[in-house]
Amino acid sequence: MIEEPFTRYQRHRFPAEIIAHAVWLYYRFPLSLRDVEDLLAERGIEVSFQTVSEWVVKFGLKFACQLRRRSRGNFTDKWHLDELVVSIKGRKYWLWRAVDAEGYVLDALLQSRRNKKAALRLMRKLLKNRASRRG
Repeated sequence: MIEEPFTRYQRHRFPAEIIAHAVWLYYRFPLSLRDVEDLLAERGIEVSFQTVSEWVVKFGLKFACQLRRRSRGNFTDKWHLDELVVSIKGRKYWLWRAVDAEGYVLDALLQSRRNKKAALRLMRKLLKNRASRRG
């Protein structure tokens, strides 16, 4: 999520991770500044929407550029397929995620049964889309 050193965040009341998360929430999802304030309050972080606004103005350009770059499909060349067992309403489900080297989730598949063939189909589909974008 963050590619820049934490030195830009010095002399701020909150740690760099909180500032980065607030700015990322604002740019990544269609949220208002007050919505970001509420989401942070749910996590026990008391920040005013004016403070979030100042962070967005000061640090937001870098995050907006990163999100635009990723939305155009410029991901890293190394990927892996991640398997996770989750419980939803007391039932087991298998979550397969294709993740790039920077931790960005490219695609996900949720199944009620463990099905390796379907997971590999997901990976082949991503590789096919990636090849069509390059050529």
